[in-house]
Amino acid sequence: MIYPKFKAATVHAAPVFLNREATTLKVCDLIREAAHNGAELVVFPESFIPAFPVWAALWAPIYNHAFFKRMVANSVAVDGPQVQRICQEAKKNNIFVSIGISETNPVSVGGIWNSNLLISDEGEILNHHRKLVPTFYEKMVWAPGDGAGLQVSNTRLGKIGALICGENTNPLARFSLMAQGEQIHISAWPPIWPTEKPSSTNTAANYDIAAAVRIRAGAHSFEAKAFGIVSSGFMDKAMRDYLVSHDNSVAEILDQTPRSVSMFIGPSSKQIGDSLQNDEGILYAEIDVEDCVEPKQFHDVVGYYNRFDIFNLNVNRTRLEPISFNDTPMRNKDQSAALDLQQDIAQSM
Repeated sequence: MIYPKFKAATVHAAPVFLNREATTLKVCDLIREAAHNGAELVVFPESFIPAFPVWAALWAPIYNHAFFKRMVANSVAVDGPQVQRICQEAKKNNIFVSIGISETNPVSVGGIWNSNLLISDEGEILNHHRKLVPTFYEKMVWAPGDGAGLQVSNTRLGKIGALICGENTNPLARFSLMAQGEQIHISAWPPIWPTEKPSSTNTAANYDIAAAVRIRAGAHSFEAKAFGIVSSGFMDKAMRDYLVSHDNSVAEILDQTPRSVSMFIGPSSKQIGDSLQNDEGILYAEIDVEDCVEPKQFHDVVGYYNRFDIFNLNVNRTRLEPISFNDTPMRNKDQSAALDLQQDIAQSM
């Protein structure tokens, strides 16, 4: 059997904060740059269009209405012009694209999801995943998703799956991808994730998202024997200054909360090449899917190294809808009686 080999790219960058049109242009520029450098797959961070809603961690909900309205106004539809433009760029450059978006809801003007799209090198959407559970303060921004996107896409590069941020902590969500033969696991993350006000007396109060990302991404690669592609957002000066301009007191939180990290991980959980944390850029790595084979001798949790007679997992991949309609016209009593009579006559002949 011949296994795929290819160059992958992971983006560590900031969006044009809460500006979907400008961020879409930046995405297309980065796609072209990655393709020019030989990448056949490029991965973007969580909610890259239009931004990660870090303000939900900084202020009480009653102060965040204007932010929420701007977030909704700059979120995108999966069948909208921004996604179509990215699909066209993917096809033009013959490159697969994984991108995080804040997705609009066609039946709710204020309903949005934290979603991830996998786009083929032919410009087709292969998978559309909505984050199962918005984490902590994200619940004030995004609605829960569903299991419809818990899919592994079988591509010429290998079998590709993706989870968003905290979903990589969910062992059942991760196993649902492993059990589909996942070989390349994409994990998308925010630029920072404040949980406490920095304290000089309690350094543990500062949530170290980079350390958490390394643990979770490494654990998944080790358990799945799959390559890990980690893409985290970046908080640039424009984003930082915009938030601080609303309240100077948050400057300390933004400046002292650890930044997230982007990197590649091999099937044995070892990091491949460099990582990016404090600067924008694109990382590249050569991926040989055959490297997933040998580690399966040690632990194959979806093969021989399990007890399916003891453990049983059922995954509901139904796309949830708010309502279902039955548009069959109701018949009145006379119509029903006449129809029943016709049926009786037909059966007796």
